[in-house]
Amino acid sequence: MTIGVVAGGGAVTTMLVGLVTNAVSDQSRWPSWFGWMQRHPWLSFVMLGAVLVGLTVLLAALSDVGAPENGPGPLVRPDDSSGPPGAVLVLRSLPRDAATFVDRTAELERLTLLVGASQERGEALPVHVIDGMPGVGKTTFAVHAGHLLSEMFPDGQLFVNLNGHTTGRSPVQATEALASLLAATGVPTQQIPAGDDVGAVTEARAAMWRSRLADKRALLILDNAASYRQLEPLLPGGGGCLVLVTSRKRLAANEEVVLAVDALPPEHAVDLFLRLSGRPADSLDRAVLEELVGLSGNLPLGVSLLAARLRHHPSWSAEDLRERLVQARDRLGELRAGEREVSATFGLSYADLPVERQRFFRGLGFYPGTDIDAFAGAALASVSVAEAGRCLDALYDDHLIDEHPGSRYRLHDLLRDYARGLADEGGHMEHVETVQRVCGYYLAALAVANRYIVRSGAVASPVPDDVLQVESPPMESRTAALGWLENERPNVLTCIRRANSLALYDVVIRLAAAMAPFLRQAGPWDQAVGLHRTAVEAARHTGDRRALAGALAELGVVRRFMAAYPEAVDALSQAVEQYDAVGDRRGKADALNQVGIVWYLTADNDAAADAQTEALALYRRLGDRLGQANALADLGMVRRQTSKFAAAVEAQSEALSIYQGLDDRYGEANSLRDLGIVHCLMGEYDLAAQRQREAFDVYRALDDRTHQAYALNELGVVRRATGDLAAAREVHTQALQYYTDLGERFGRANSVRHLGVLDRMSGNAADANRLLEEALETYRDLGSRGGEAASLGELGVVRGILGEDEGAVQAFRRSLEILRQLGDRCGEAEVLNHWGTLLRTSGDLAAARGRYEQALSLARAIRCPLEEARALEGVGRCDWTVDGSTQAGETLREAINLYRQLGAGSAADEVERLLVSRAG
Repeated sequence: MTIGVVAGGGAVTTMLVGLVTNAVSDQSRWPSWFGWMQRHPWLSFVMLGAVLVGLTVLLAALSDVGAPENGPGPLVRPDDSSGPPGAVLVLRSLPRDAATFVDRTAELERLTLLVGASQERGEALPVHVIDGMPGVGKTTFAVHAGHLLSEMFPDGQLFVNLNGHTTGRSPVQATEALASLLAATGVPTQQIPAGDDVGAVTEARAAMWRSRLADKRALLILDNAASYRQLEPLLPGGGGCLVLVTSRKRLAANEEVVLAVDALPPEHAVDLFLRLSGRPADSLDRAVLEELVGLSGNLPLGVSLLAARLRHHPSWSAEDLRERLVQARDRLGELRAGEREVSATFGLSYADLPVERQRFFRGLGFYPGTDIDAFAGAALASVSVAEAGRCLDALYDDHLIDEHPGSRYRLHDLLRDYARGLADEGGHMEHVETVQRVCGYYLAALAVANRYIVRSGAVASPVPDDVLQVESPPMESRTAALGWLENERPNVLTCIRRANSLALYDVVIRLAAAMAPFLRQAGPWDQAVGLHRTAVEAARHTGDRRALAGALAELGVVRRFMAAYPEAVDALSQAVEQYDAVGDRRGKADALNQVGIVWYLTADNDAAADAQTEALALYRRLGDRLGQANALADLGMVRRQTSKFAAAVEAQSEALSIYQGLDDRYGEANSLRDLGIVHCLMGEYDLAAQRQREAFDVYRALDDRTHQAYALNELGVVRRATGDLAAAREVHTQALQYYTDLGERFGRANSVRHLGVLDRMSGNAADANRLLEEALETYRDLGSRGGEAASLGELGVVRGILGEDEGAVQAFRRSLEILRQLGDRCGEAEVLNHWGTLLRTSGDLAAARGRYEQALSLARAIRCPLEEARALEGVGRCDWTVDGSTQAGETLREAINLYRQLGAGSAADEVERLLVSRAG
């Protein structure tokens, strides 16, 4: 009916217009009442206006009656295939949701919460940019999110592929995309603005688009955007519309929210593979699948391609596919199914780069390290640091590299493979030259870092003059140098391995020597062993005996740190021979000093003293003050181990004086620590604690956790000796954590043993036994005879407490046997006292008194007051039990006085209680 009324009204209006138009004509006379209109033209115009107004009111009323009650209808009209070509547009609905969409719970929850919160508060919805590298599943995520959110946007959901990175297609221009969007929302093609001025047309279409979406709640997915400039005109003006953007580039939209979509977690990647492979889950080994998806970088595209290959080859097993992938020289070539392949997605992004950035990206294929900064990038591409920084930032924006903490970047594994494939086209010489430049940069940077790492007075490895011209990062403190070294450690080590594979042996030798000071201190030592072994082989290739000696010496030092003492002695002895052969007296002295330390640790005290004495003589002839201090300090340790305390204090004090004169904080701390040990053995506990605290503070300033732990252990021994068991346990536990973190087995065994002693003294014999057995096993595994003897002595006490007298006696006998071989008379006196206590508590007073008297004689001979006090207490207790004689009381009072002098108040109090009880 509405159509009929409108048609009739139109006809009447047309006729009236014609009549009025001709009313003033004198060409002819009209019949009947038309003649009257011709005679009164102005009145006819008034009548025409009245008719037009009436028709307008009628049409408006009819329009209101036919309109829906709930406001404006949806934006989207049925697909009539109208609209300009260019954008791949789906009208009325989004693309089909992926049936195999894997769990992206965190990302989806974040998006849903953000949208819901904005709608509840009536706030404008920001643009949401879905961020991620090629193949990570950005479009799949956007479409899935669109389906989930569709009910929140009832006025329509539109999807536009902007072809930013589509094979064989140019990016869709904004003006073309707007035409498609306007057509999709019901604008007739002839009403869409057009013209030759593209800019003006784009602005006009954008204005119409914003008008169409005003006050609407619609969802718009702009997929595969090439730039923010391309998508900006497509953004709705109203705040009620949600826009999801995907792009391989990082886009800087105003008030954007970035939703990062990363590679899948391994378990989700495996689930996706299972769904797509068409195989029953129980027929596939999950461990094999985890390896497969890992080789595909956990990228959804890579996973789906691998699964498709398995699905299309029914005779293959997952193991077959894994073997093909592992053995394939071209891993990306294996990640394909039909016309789809991972490398093609990377190639599109690479093709969009300017030529100079393509060259930089290809160079990354030659880079041996795991992550890179602008300084290494400058060396890699032979450009300035500023230019390298710009290239890295741009590649990051293009999603071809990932950001890493500390202004660093890294490539995804598959992108690294892709870059390496591009780089290989440059040939072998380009590869060699690139690695040489990068290694040269690291040599220059290590030279700067080692100014703060190498001890004062030590000789640093020489650096070629051309390397010194390389721009290196600023390092103005030891802390900064250590931080840089910690970050770059894996990169330097991989550069050394790559240089070795390219037969750049001189580079290998130099880099290994430059890294040695840091690895000595920071470890991990298994990496250091691998490094120095590589340097040894490189030196043998070149025939450079001095370099060979240096590499062997460093290998021996690290082996000593790992408590692999036989291997350490072998490497260091070879180093002594090589240095001697080339007449390098300083190198020989250094190697002798190091092998002497190993012999000290294995308690070969005569060999240790001989090595340190020979090294000291060489250092004095060379005028090497640092070498003299090192040899004196290590000789002092040997003297202390053989209970020659006065000689130990003399040597260590001279070493401390030299270290302080050289401002060698490291050496100063070592001497302070060893002096603290000697003072503890001499019963000077206050001075011992002071020295250990001083040493610890220096080690902490040097950021040396290994030696901090040694100082803590020795401080714990002092606390235990003075009866403060709680404080002792605290510092031993802290030291144990440090050693465990560092993988330092010998130090860890010391901490475990000390904690076992504390458990024994606290009455926890079972726990003590377990810890002491653990320490004993480690010491034996490491070949530490001193540690073995100490553990056995304590195990004898614990076994006695547990009623295992025979086992206790066996432990005491073996401990004494080792200690006498080592010449450790203080340790021998301690074990004799423990054995005497076992005999006394079991009732064999005569035998017990004999052990105590042996201990007393030894303790007085070597001036070890704590064991002297314990021996006096033992003798006194035996005599007191037999007859309670006056002499027994005098002996016990002598022990009390000695305990008081030492600060061992709890031991003194216990003996006093014995005297008081008997007197009562």
